[in-house]
Amino acid sequence: MKILSPSLLSADPMNFGRDLHRLEEAGAKWFHVDVMDGTFVPNFSFGYSTVAALRKATDRILDVHLMIDRPIRYVEKFCDAGADYLTIHVEADTPENTEKALDMIRAKGVKAGLVIKPKTPASAIEPYLEKCDLVLVMTVEPGFGGQKFMADMMPKVKELREMLDRVNPTCHLEVDGGVDLVTAEVCKEHGADVLVAGSACLGASDMKAFTESIERE
Repeated sequence: MKILSPSLLSADPMNFGRDLHRLEEAGAKWFHVDVMDGTFVPNFSFGYSTVAALRKATDRILDVHLMIDRPIRYVEKFCDAGADYLTIHVEADTPENTEKALDMIRAKGVKAGLVIKPKTPASAIEPYLEKCDLVLVMTVEPGFGGQKFMADMMPKVKELREMLDRVNPTCHLEVDGGVDLVTAEVCKEHGADVLVAGSACLGASDMKAFTESIERE
């Protein structure tokens, strides 16, 4: 089964509730929530209060992506706020703290995951794969929406799918960045089963048809 995780970063901040409702009506099962600290990436977005408000507003899966420096400092708070999946960047801390943060997330009963930026090789997260419920491959540089899809990340997606099939086959493999109806098919062909789409989804003339197309096997 393929899953669309619409990026709420592309929602209209003046009509956030309206867009959330529109996505639910279109059949969205997950929501992707990007948290940025202005340090790890040069932008700011969302926080604990946003996740907590979303948890009260929807029963859909909250797929929370922390683009923050030293995420070990905050993972428990985001778990308590209502994240269902909480992913952290392997580049954001030491190997020891990365492993500890994954353990802290799992201890809270939340599904844990790792994210890698375009220049980071798949081998960087190989030691942690058994502790992951989700692995996210960025196909743009993190921090801003609307960037062009990096097709040269597809060998990395395929490599990670092969790694996961060996050690943790139930782990989701997610792609985020420049995903639309065309690039989603490329991602699926290389082993991704969760697709994050922002502007392409929120800007679609028929979001229900967009959702159904992305989730089609």
